[in-house]
Amino acid sequence: MNPSSKIVLGLWPIAGVTTVGVTDSDARETIRTAIDGGVTMFDTAYSYGYDGESDRLLSEFVSGDPDRFFVMGKVGQRYTVDRDRAVDGSASQLTADAEEHLRRLKLEQIDLLYLHQPDPNVALEVSAGAMLKLKERGLCRSVGICNATTEQIRQFADIAGCAAIQCPLNLIQRDSLQTTIAPTAARGIGSYVFWTLMKGLLAGKITRDHQFAKGDSRPNYPIFQGEQRRKAHDIVDRLGQIGEQTGKTIAQLSIGWAISQPGVAGALVGARRPDQIAETVDATELSSDVLSEIDEEVKQHFPW
Repeated sequence: MNPSSKIVLGLWPIAGVTTVGVTDSDARETIRTAIDGGVTMFDTAYSYGYDGESDRLLSEFVSGDPDRFFVMGKVGQRYTVDRDRAVDGSASQLTADAEEHLRRLKLEQIDLLYLHQPDPNVALEVSAGAMLKLKERGLCRSVGICNATTEQIRQFADIAGCAAIQCPLNLIQRDSLQTTIAPTAARGIGSYVFWTLMKGLLAGKITRDHQFAKGDSRPNYPIFQGEQRRKAHDIVDRLGQIGEQTGKTIAQLSIGWAISQPGVAGALVGARRPDQIAETVDATELSSDVLSEIDEEVKQHFPW
């Protein structure tokens, strides 16, 4: 069973938008393996898939026993008929997407519904007010916001309340600890973090000379390029050594580092195959000694 309540299965990889080679059978087995490992929290979104693929797959497991599971959803992003990503934080669109979100999931209520991101063309007060109405209608138990600045989080919370936020964090890219997570925690709001494995790089499965398949979006990220990638692989090598000493895998150490940080309520761990989640569900918070070893190694390559 999963020893940590801080592991959330993130369903973006099984949506098939940026991940190459996703199959429904693998996706179903991944969700089933997560549940067998003790995971009860899932993160999906209206825009996870061109046609709600993430929601529909998840519904097969959670709709029959909603009290057993905690589902996080998101509205405010969508894909057009041309498969272009669009942001729409208008009240009418947020409402329509939330209702469709629930139909796909075959649920009467989403446990935590986020505004996926602030819409630069819609006043945040409008979007927050719409999210509050969704909560008052009972479509969700609580609301939150993702990909927002500290000031935007404050504005949102003042209008709609805010149970949680989502922001990026991993042991290399840790700016959000000070810019977002700490001030948010001071308001009594927890942070769920993503990119804890930085698209697989911090899982230790990508070699220095790995060639990504055509269509894979990961080479577009700076951390997968040039000197940054070389430094990252040096850190991964050291994580491997620490793992041998502690009996943990590189992925477990990377996730463990993230969920050990103050203010972090949980880590969104993505997977598209069952073997991936079978490993990472066993990640737990790390001892202060192990955290110090990791921090010292990272500081040598990416000083903060």
